[in-house]
Amino acid sequence: MIKVQNLTKLFGTKRAVDGVSFSVERGEVLGFLGPNGAGKTTALKMLTDMIFPTEGEAFLNGISVREDRKAALAYAGVLIESPEIYPSLSPREALDMVGDLRGMPAALRKERTMEVLAEVKMEDWVDQKVGRFSKGMKQRVNIASTLLHDPQILLLDEPATGLDPRGMAEVRDIVRALKKRNRLIFMSSHILSEVTDVCDEVALINKGRLLFYDTLSNVTARFSHGNSSVDVAFARPASESDLGGPLAAVPGFTRCEVLDPRRVRLFFDGKLETQEKLLDTLAGLHLGMTSFQESKSALEEIYLSQIERGD
Repeated sequence: MIKVQNLTKLFGTKRAVDGVSFSVERGEVLGFLGPNGAGKTTALKMLTDMIFPTEGEAFLNGISVREDRKAALAYAGVLIESPEIYPSLSPREALDMVGDLRGMPAALRKERTMEVLAEVKMEDWVDQKVGRFSKGMKQRVNIASTLLHDPQILLLDEPATGLDPRGMAEVRDIVRALKKRNRLIFMSSHILSEVTDVCDEVALINKGRLLFYDTLSNVTARFSHGNSSVDVAFARPASESDLGGPLAAVPGFTRCEVLDPRRVRLFFDGKLETQEKLLDTLAGLHLGMTSFQESKSALEEIYLSQIERGD
């Protein structure tokens, strides 16, 4: 569990983080969203005691980070601002060094090194020099280092920033896989697609203030003002005529927009019960539905409108 109470950081007269409070439970992935300079990294650094809060307190699994940093961070794997790995080291050597600094026994370091490199799909490069790696490969090794002691909590600071599209996709795939291990993942980002693809919940921060924190569905329902949308994908082509009649019978459904032969966008009133009925109706049509998720455009519109309002 992560719990933050009135977390505030002043740099002179500037409020980098301004009275932020929230709590996150294990097994959830929280996207900590905001533009560059919003206060995301500052908040993460206070969560890990890298900088001290001016006011407030942060707890990891009920332990105050300020009062007992070592005990609190024993539960956490932390990756902030993508550290550089010594280029002359291999992933095996780099992770052995990290494990040694953590006080892990040699046998356990050896075992866990191979396990975590497999988690990030780097086992084939275990003895290659890191200096020859792409930025995406280096980032995968960085993520592996946070997993070495099998933490319950992962704190990731914009893990896909600066990567090419392939590297970004690889990092998203890794985070999706980590979700299945019942870890709590707290991931800051300014990339909307990244948050939409992998996160269960989203918190938006701007100019140090927390604007909202909720599930993606609830955020969309709350701020969409009756114009929510979901994107649906099918294994086989599905036409508007296949869908229009059955969906028209769902109260709150507005219209259907065909994006391509296998994808449609459904517009509705934003209510969770409407979304539930749409999903049930589509499943009953047996058209080979493969995904049903909030439209990326919906979160983008909310993000931009809330940032503009905050300005």
